[in-house]
This record gives sequence, C-alpha cells and structure tokens, in this order.
Amino acid sequence: MGFIHNVEISWSDLMDAFARGTADRIYFLDRFTGEIFFVPASMEDEEFWRQVDNNAERFLQIPFFDRGNEKRILSQFMEVVDDPELTKMLKHAVSGEKPYVTVSDILSFFPEEQERLTEMKDDFVTVKVKNWLEANEIFTMETHALMQSSAV
Repeated sequence: MGFIHNVEISWSDLMDAFARGTADRIYFLDRFTGEIFFVPASMEDEEFWRQVDNNAERFLQIPFFDRGNEKRILSQFMEVVDDPELTKMLKHAVSGEKPYVTVSDILSFFPEEQERLTEMKDDFVTVKVKNWLEANEIFTMETHALMQSSAV
C-alpha cells in the first residue's frame, strides 16, 4: 500500500485528457502534484521514459479515448434518436460511403440532438474516469463522501 497524498486534481482537465486523448499523445496524471500533462507518443527522450518507469507509482498513464468508445456512444445515441430521417443520415455517415459526410456536420443542423450526443459522451467519460480513479485507488471528494456516509 502506497502513501496517501492529499492533492487537488482538476476534474475538467482530467475529463479533457480522457475525452481528447489520442494515440499520438500520451497523458499522465502526477499523483503527487495532481498535474495532468501530455507528451507526444513519438517522444524519444530515453531519460524521460526512464523517469516515468522508475516512478510508476507517481505517474499514471491516462488511457486515451479510442475509436471503439466513440462508436459505442454513437451507436447508443442512434438508438434514442426519434427522427427516422436523422437516424438514416447518421447511419450513412458512420458507414463511410459516398457522398462523405461527418456526424458533426449532420448534427450541426440539429442542435438539440448535438447537445444530447455531447451529454451522452460526457456521461460515458465521467463513468470511465470514476472507474479509473477507483482502480488506481485515487479517491475523489465524491468517493470520499460516499465512504463516509456508508461507514455511519
């Protein structure tokens, strides 16, 4: 069991790292300072990687938001869209067939649905972040409050 560090972690920065992370950037959380930072995946600085490896308890790599997660959310979103024409357009966009169009281009004409998709993605990322924090034994104020109330 490691030491307990009382640091502040920016929830919005952590959410951004999970939601915006890509294979070309590697995000880390510094458990000691609460800082979230990234480096290019192609970074060849051996000393940096040695420091990260030697301090694995301190520097946690944040998983990136892969294409599979994006597809899963979009699939769930299309299941709740009420407009059959919109669903048809979205399915076409996902198929990659000509004429090419993106989901964001389509949803730009449907601001309420665009907001719903954004909320679904935020909810998905929130759950993913909370699970990651718990798996790495990092407790948020919310987790701490739940533990306190269950101990009573």
